[in-house]
Amino acid sequence: MQDAIRKLLTDLGEDPDREGLRDTPKRVEKAYKFLTSGYGADIDRVLNNALFSVDYNEMVIVKDIDFYSLCEHHLLPFFGKCHVAYIPSNKVIGLSKIPRLVDVFARRLQVQERLTRQIADTIRDKIAPLGVAVVVEATHLCMSMRGVEKQNSFAVTSAMQGAFHDNSRTRMEFLELIKLRSAAPGMREAAGYACVADE
Repeated sequence: MQDAIRKLLTDLGEDPDREGLRDTPKRVEKAYKFLTSGYGADIDRVLNNALFSVDYNEMVIVKDIDFYSLCEHHLLPFFGKCHVAYIPSNKVIGLSKIPRLVDVFARRLQVQERLTRQIADTIRDKIAPLGVAVVVEATHLCMSMRGVEKQNSFAVTSAMQGAFHDNSRTRMEFLELIKLRSAAPGMREAAGYACVADE
């Protein structure tokens, strides 16, 4: 990877041997290995058996989970908040494991729609809840720094499964409880949701 980064610097017109860039290939390799560490993550090890039988069938929500990911189209960051809810059937997940699960899928080359779906599908597959809902709101630097250069725009995606898909009251209760906040300072409240992965 370091050789590829040195070539990239040369192709950009830089001198990879000058003082400020001499260690850049090593730093970039280390950064990218961390930012894509989700590829090597074992979901079961991340959850670490933190699945518990509980007599509870009301909504569980973990909201405002910060995440950072890389757009697979331009290798530029997108970042924001993730909100996760589920209705247990007979098992719950340790609350600290849900942000860790978000990180597993965020630390890959991603598109926001797939990220949203992967989080929802994994919770569904691991604990078979009555329903699961995931909403992701994110700023995409590929839209802010280049292309259309719209600094105040952000994307909202959702995956609604089970009771959240079938029951509008359950869905609206969740959306009311999370009350979308801005993914970054200066952003306006989202006017709507781009729903993906509905089942």
